[in-house]
Amino acid sequence: MFKKVEILDEKDPHLRRKSLPYEEEVSKEEKKLVEQIITHLTYSQIEEYEKKYDLRPGMGLAFPQVGINKRLIIIVYEYDEGKFDNYVVVNPKIISHSEEKIAAEAGEGCLSVNREVEGHVPRWARVTITGLDLDGNEIRIRAREDLSIAFQHEIDHLDGILFYDRIDPKHRFYTEDEMRLI
Repeated sequence: MFKKVEILDEKDPHLRRKSLPYEEEVSKEEKKLVEQIITHLTYSQIEEYEKKYDLRPGMGLAFPQVGINKRLIIIVYEYDEGKFDNYVVVNPKIISHSEEKIAAEAGEGCLSVNREVEGHVPRWARVTITGLDLDGNEIRIRAREDLSIAFQHEIDHLDGILFYDRIDPKHRFYTEDEMRLI
């Protein structure tokens, strides 16, 4: 039985707090929540389920968005039609990034921001992330393009940053000459 995840709105103070790192292992309850979030994000990207369960499409969620100020992110990335890679990273850290910056041409959205926010969000084109998996094993992920944007967006949540904080109010949109838009 599918159960929708309760996602906090941008006005909730949880979203502006810096999250604490995991010192101990992820609890059984938190692991169950991770599974629920993966299902929610997967269904939100499949049109049939999106409509059936009235979901907003999204590919990532950070624990602060569900009221837990701990450093854990989940990304469900559709790499091919109907085929998904799931990334669950505990205590994620960006350890290196490209010089090149990119922005999502259509702008970014967020499951906690229930309104349109116009503007381009400058992000690194490529990032390398380290952290732990749910069992405490060290992992290293190299992400590029839209997956790189997703990792940066979710890690920002762990530091109390929302995507629109990164939009320059004096220069909301970039041209292809200024930055590569994807």
